[in-house]
Amino acid sequence: MERTEKEWQAAIGLKISEVLQDTAVPSTIFASITRPTDKLFPSTVDHTMLKPDATSAQIDQLCDEAIRYGFKSCCVNGVHVKQVSARLLGSSTIPCAVIGFPLGASTTAVKVFEAQDAVSCGAQEIDMVIDIGALKSQSYLALFTDIRAVVQGSFPIPVKVILETVFLSDEEKIAGAFVAAEAGAAFVKTCTGFMGGGATKEDVELLWKTVKYREGDVKVKASAAVRSFDKCVE
Repeated sequence: MERTEKEWQAAIGLKISEVLQDTAVPSTIFASITRPTDKLFPSTVDHTMLKPDATSAQIDQLCDEAIRYGFKSCCVNGVHVKQVSARLLGSSTIPCAVIGFPLGASTTAVKVFEAQDAVSCGAQEIDMVIDIGALKSQSYLALFTDIRAVVQGSFPIPVKVILETVFLSDEEKIAGAFVAAEAGAAFVKTCTGFMGGGATKEDVELLWKTVKYREGDVKVKASAAVRSFDKCVE
C-alpha cells in the first residue's frame, strides 16, 4: 500500500497501540517440535556461514552438513553463492544470500543490484538488512521504499528482512516489522549477530503479533545466537 509519510506515522501509531495490548500467545505448526529428531525440525534451520574469513573448504563443509541433516538453506555472503549453489545441486537444501550485510547502510540501488546478482548466481532466498537509521529516524516512507525495491527486484525469490532488534525499542521493532510486512517481505528476522545480542523469545513474540494480520503470508525468523535445540524450542 502506498502511503505518505504522514499516513505511515498514523498507521504505525495504531499498529504499535494494537500490538502492545495484544495478549495472544503465538501458535504455529512448529510448536509441536519437542525433539531434534522430529522430522519438521530441520526444515526450520538456515545453516549459516557469514564470517568474513570463511574459506572455500568451510563453505563446502557448511553445505555438506546442511545436506546431511536436511536443513532448509545454507546462508552465505554473496561471494560464496555460486559455490553453494553448485554444492547443493540435487539436494533439498537451497542457497540463501545476505544483502546489505551486516550494516544495512548501502543505498537502495546497491541493495537491489546485490540481490539480483545473488539470484543470478543461484540464490533462492534473500536476507536483507534494513536501513536501521531510517527506522530510528521514523523515516518510514524511505524504509518502505528500500525494502520494497529489493522485494520487487528479487521477485519471485522470497525476501527475509533483518531488523537488527538489538538497536531497537519495542515500538521500533513493531514499526520495522509492520513496514516490512507492508513492503512484501516473506519473513521478518531479528538480528545479524554481528552487533551483539541475538534473538529472544520476547522479540519473536512481539514480531509475530505485529505480522499476524497477514495470516501466515509473513513469518518470523529467530536469527543470531540460536545455537542449540533448546534455544530453538524457546
